[in-house]
Amino acid sequence: MKILIFTNYANGLYLFRKELVENFQKNGHEVFVSVPFDDNCVKLKNMGVTLLEAPLERHGMNPAKDIKLFGHYMRSIKKIRPEVVLTYTIKPNIYGALAARIKRIPYICNVTGLGLAIESGGTLSKILLKFYSISMKKAGKVFFQNERNMKFMQERGVAEKNAGLLPGSGVNLLEHPFSDYPSEKDGIHILAVLRVMKDKGVSEYLEMVRTLKPKYPDVFFELVGEYEEDERENFEPEINNLVDLRYLKYYGHIDNVPEVMASNHIVVHPSYHEGLSNVLLEAAACGRPVLATNVNGCKETLDADRSGYLFEPRDAKSLILAVEKILSLSEEKRREMGALGRRWVEERFDRKLVIEAYNKELKKLKSV
Repeated sequence: MKILIFTNYANGLYLFRKELVENFQKNGHEVFVSVPFDDNCVKLKNMGVTLLEAPLERHGMNPAKDIKLFGHYMRSIKKIRPEVVLTYTIKPNIYGALAARIKRIPYICNVTGLGLAIESGGTLSKILLKFYSISMKKAGKVFFQNERNMKFMQERGVAEKNAGLLPGSGVNLLEHPFSDYPSEKDGIHILAVLRVMKDKGVSEYLEMVRTLKPKYPDVFFELVGEYEEDERENFEPEINNLVDLRYLKYYGHIDNVPEVMASNHIVVHPSYHEGLSNVLLEAAACGRPVLATNVNGCKETLDADRSGYLFEPRDAKSLILAVEKILSLSEEKRREMGALGRRWVEERFDRKLVIEAYNKELKKLKSV
């Protein structure tokens, strides 16, 4: 089969779905990917994937640019003549799925998260939900990454009869092996891995760092993640200030996140909403206790009060209390929490489960 994938970010596809692509190739399928070109595309090209450059901007809605993107999807389907189209993230799920529906090509959608524009309600939310309803109506399957997102969308007329549930993107347990908990004799290191933007809870994380570092000089705070360009000016001055004060170590974008995660003791994820957090899955797989917001897409990744603690979203005080709670434990207890987290993801979030779900859907399409 020819499989055409529409997505918005090459590195996201590589990090979280490369095993799925490799599975397709192993089974004799030819894989094409439509994605905005950037330096990460070489990772996909090296896998033997055929790339198509998509005129897609990840943020904002511009009718003229969105029409151009839709035209690109229509032309791509006409050129490639795929047997199936797979879509990920908002714009591919809307415009790519709609193009596949119009061209009468079987397609499978994956709703990796709802996003603030839908969750906040209002006119834009209604417009997006209507688009989703139309584009996904004839999908072979619409996968969601947590039950709350699936229910939310179905109650609003989206994927009422063709929805399915995945364990997020799953986690590759071989690439993210259990790592022995490091000694705390030189201090405790707390890490956040986030795109630097408001919805990821960066403001709350930075407020927590500014509040707790003077109180706990032997606790060291670290942050990994690139700036979302339209929000850089909101966060860069504060981050630079905390770095100058030696309150925070900021890495920016890196490709060795597992290595950095393994050198830390606790992973914090203050995101406001998620489909299902890959960061938290990888932290648990590594054997690190986690602190996560009490929202769907985050809370499923931990065994609450055993492998980590929950705190309220958009609430720096709640985050601070969660950090102080885990700091009050013994080193041995934190080590034990990390081990419990590893068992939690082994039992529930192995990426092989995602691959099996897609293989099942492809078999259904081939038998039609």
